[in-house]
Amino acid sequence: MLRYSLFAFMLAVSPALADTVTVETYTGPVKVATDPERIAVFDIAALDTLDALGIRVDGVVAPLFVDYVADTAEGAESVGSLFEPDFEAIAAGGYDLLIAGGRSSSVAPDLARITQTVDMTIWEDTVGQGLARLAAYGEIFNKQAEAAALRADFDAALTAAQDAVADQGSALIVMTNGPTVSAYGAAGRFGWLHTAMELPEAVVDVETTTHGEAISFEFIRDANPEILIVIDRAAAVGQESEAAAATLDNALVQETSAWQSGNVIYLNSANIYIAGGGIQSMISTLRQFADVFSGT
Repeated sequence: MLRYSLFAFMLAVSPALADTVTVETYTGPVKVATDPERIAVFDIAALDTLDALGIRVDGVVAPLFVDYVADTAEGAESVGSLFEPDFEAIAAGGYDLLIAGGRSSSVAPDLARITQTVDMTIWEDTVGQGLARLAAYGEIFNKQAEAAALRADFDAALTAAQDAVADQGSALIVMTNGPTVSAYGAAGRFGWLHTAMELPEAVVDVETTTHGEAISFEFIRDANPEILIVIDRAAAVGQESEAAAATLDNALVQETSAWQSGNVIYLNSANIYIAGGGIQSMISTLRQFADVFSGT
């Protein structure tokens, strides 16, 4: 009788333990067990979205670079850095799911030798992939309603930003790193700012590379954008260096329409550079545009 009762009990609980969902990842569809008990996260964009969904994590990389995910990461075990996981700590952590992506994408195959790992990189299509990751986490953690609400918040923020920048003219995205400056176009890593907000490019043939096209101040003057979008890499990664505002405050940049009309927007650099594609990062960036340009 005892043997039969144990067998019946296992039959009763096994369906719940075996619940899985197929989600879209950077490497294609993957079947994942729902409601994993212990997870470790190796991507700040993923941590951003998990934080928005109210999901606490058990292991996380450091440093985080963005402060708004600190509560979710509080008390979590250290599992290394974005580029160098602590494999011993991970193996000892008893994790059910590891979430890699972006800067940790290259080590995802190594992490998969320990336990199931999903590569949730957001790269070629920031908005499309970012929203797909939001939906995937909603499915994995049974947070579909929360994911839908966040998607609605994103849609509202996007509409407000589009309305704010409509008819404002062309834009140029630049990233400073101390005294050096790079430009990014619609096909680059920050190009979703052009495509999602339907914001025309001041220069349509910017070189598409990970670190942008190295440019001079003459380039900015000749491009003559009506909106200048600025990302400060040094500030994003916590390095002490010349601030973007100081780097760009020179006679050549001052000749541009953007500078003369005050249409220079300094984005929250850590949000977009470190957590790009995270749902909170995207919403907060869009709201920055709405706040800056709605009154111009």
